[in-house]
Amino acid sequence: MEPLSEVPAAGDPETHWVPIDDISAAGAARRYATVLATKLGFDEARTGEVAIAVTELATNLHRHARDGAVALRVARQYLGSSEEPAIDVVAMDAGPGLEDLDAHLRDGRSSAGTLGVGLGAVVRLATTFDGYSVPGRGTIVAARFGIERRRFDRIGRPAPPAGHVGAGLTRPMTGEVACGDAYAIRPTATGLVALLCDGLGHGPLAAGAAQRAVSVFLDAGEADVTALLTRLHRGLSHTRGAALAVVRIDGAVLSYAGLGNIAGKITTRGLPSKHLTSMPGIAGHQARTIRSFEYPLDPNAVTVLHTDGVSTRWTFDGQLALLGQDPQVVAASVLRDGGTRRDDAGVLVLRSAR
Repeated sequence: MEPLSEVPAAGDPETHWVPIDDISAAGAARRYATVLATKLGFDEARTGEVAIAVTELATNLHRHARDGAVALRVARQYLGSSEEPAIDVVAMDAGPGLEDLDAHLRDGRSSAGTLGVGLGAVVRLATTFDGYSVPGRGTIVAARFGIERRRFDRIGRPAPPAGHVGAGLTRPMTGEVACGDAYAIRPTATGLVALLCDGLGHGPLAAGAAQRAVSVFLDAGEADVTALLTRLHRGLSHTRGAALAVVRIDGAVLSYAGLGNIAGKITTRGLPSKHLTSMPGIAGHQARTIRSFEYPLDPNAVTVLHTDGVSTRWTFDGQLALLGQDPQVVAASVLRDGGTRRDDAGVLVLRSAR
């Protein structure tokens, strides 16, 4: 894995969600993927490959899963340091799940009623890929499609994204298009800093506050979390305000400063979780105390932040295997299992250097 300092800055992109509640939804997902690929300059052959993969994922959800959805977006955290354009696709469902996901990822294995190309073709066509499935809980697939495919690892999956040590996922509440939750990640000389923001309320005004926070964060030169949070508080004064948190990972230390209702914890296999402490207030309007806290990081620790659109009761209990998955898969799992439809929901996952 590349050093954290080589992770490109990334703001939260617009995510387009397609609920797979009808067979026609597969066509809607395919059309949106085609539009994204065309805008990014993919050639005709590669655009067709993306369309095939997205159609296969959506069709599988319709035929075999409950509460399936596909999320599509332009990837802002590009592969390695090449900054080539890419499309992120996340497919998730609530069951029935698979006993042996790897078996379904091999070429030639297809499910009855699908296109016949199978999930193995999705793996083969993707630039990077990761998947996770638990019987009774469902399946999550996270794939990235760049202009070119990438090399495969020893089990036949595309290699994980270089430097992909952080990922997030946001979803607007039911009935809304704009999402008031947003995240951003940018490198420092020795690690990274990241932001998770929950604009007050929901709808366009909440989304405006969240995107203002992302803009201030990405333009800031500070890496100190207290200074960053202070700058964000001032920068949101002409918005409706937000709850937000800033994290800095620097070697084996995580620094954290939060304001308002952002929850977070650090989880390492075999050790008790460490809960992150936020101070009361509303960024942009009320902040009696801005204070930072430091936490030691064990190797391979996973830090999860989420807004109040995700239940604080969500845990890794019974799903410790998630700790070894790509951060995008972890974020999707938290959103699927803990997210509410009555509010915007946002998740940010950061992994320590291996």
